[in-house]
Amino acid sequence: MSGRPEIPEGYLGSQPKFAELRLQTITHDNPEFSVDQNNELEIKFKMPRPIKVTSSLIQAKDDKDISEYVFTQTKEGVLAFVLMFPEAGYYKFQIFGLEAADQSKSLPNVYNYLIHVKDALRPAYPFPKQYAQWKDGCYLYSPLVLNAKTSLAKVEFKVYVPNAKAVAVVAAGEWFHLTKHGENWEGTVGLSKHRGKDVKVTLNANYGSDETKYATLLEYII
Repeated sequence: MSGRPEIPEGYLGSQPKFAELRLQTITHDNPEFSVDQNNELEIKFKMPRPIKVTSSLIQAKDDKDISEYVFTQTKEGVLAFVLMFPEAGYYKFQIFGLEAADQSKSLPNVYNYLIHVKDALRPAYPFPKQYAQWKDGCYLYSPLVLNAKTSLAKVEFKVYVPNAKAVAVVAAGEWFHLTKHGENWEGTVGLSKHRGKDVKVTLNANYGSDETKYATLLEYII
């Protein structure tokens, strides 16, 4: 396993824009830390006002970007990143952010972590692809991971989508409409027949202006 990478001075921790956006760490105050296992890791920030955010997860040994192992969600003023690690070693996790109202396409770096994963005993799977509208305050309770190796017979979907009038899961042209329970949309979807066929399974939301128009929020491949 490769050793700790060289890190430039000032790289770790908060960058100038972090304070400007009034972000605060909730779970991980120390920008350099170790985890014993490659279990799911959740890093949370307090986010007092809406921001647009992106991130990158870099495997330090070869500078490979593996950002498909990061899942981003926001709810009630909390910005949360769920990370998975495919193997042991060092990882750089870089967060970029800007005020939601700012039209700039370039998001400045706001915070950087160096994470040492000591052991990787469990398989790590990429998270679903997240489309732009997903980051407008949506929150996924399940399934965080869905692929050809996971259970597909009865997949429990539970998701929070603010302002949605309808939410549906679509697989190979087949629509499964979720039902609203309280503030969440829920439903059980059978996907076994698609296993191993590289079928795209999408989570989609309708916001009401046109009942036939659905925006794609998430995309899994099974």
